[in-house]
Amino acid sequence: MKPRVKICCIGNVEEAALAIRYGASAVGLVSAMPSGPGVISEEAIAEIAATVPPGVATFLLTCKHYADAIIAQQKRCRVNTLQLCDHVEPGCHARLREALPGISLVQVIHVTGPESVDEARSVARHVDALLLDSGNQKSVVKELGGTGRTHDWRVSRQIVESVRVPVYLAGGLTPQNVAIAIDQVRPFGLDLCSGVRTNGALDGGKLKLFFQNVRTA
Repeated sequence: MKPRVKICCIGNVEEAALAIRYGASAVGLVSAMPSGPGVISEEAIAEIAATVPPGVATFLLTCKHYADAIIAQQKRCRVNTLQLCDHVEPGCHARLREALPGISLVQVIHVTGPESVDEARSVARHVDALLLDSGNQKSVVKELGGTGRTHDWRVSRQIVESVRVPVYLAGGLTPQNVAIAIDQVRPFGLDLCSGVRTNGALDGGKLKLFFQNVRTA
């Protein structure tokens, strides 16, 4: 089965429609972050999410740490998937499950080295999927995504083989490297932002090439 594709940093209703038209099975909607591209207001997130057809996942990217804040944010934004981009408080995943039945939970693992395999294993049982990205939670200003950098895909492959939940691969994916990424990592899904944009705007030509290369990988 070919990997599912999530197009992230969606900025408006038109970009969401364009991504879905080319084959996206999920769109990423970025709320307030300490750094990185694509941040839009919660009002805009709710507006976009309301237009997405059934069967397409709407991911809210949040950097919040506490369950109460995340629950309130989901209720404002009305998305069907929460992408937790940073570490969360102990017991957070269980509280989200209880408060938000039917809402999928995706935990981001920022792949920095072999230690990320242990982190992925420990959290996988609490969530519906993992997303492997190239951020740095220890930098002075946290990087929680949208870096445009690849990471060590050998570690990502180890994680895919070590957990029993679907794994999305993010970080520096482009039409030019996606076939190699699929071959080396074998992810359930792919997640990208800048790789299909030109001057910050979603580019139909790059989307077309990306999806072509996914299908033929």
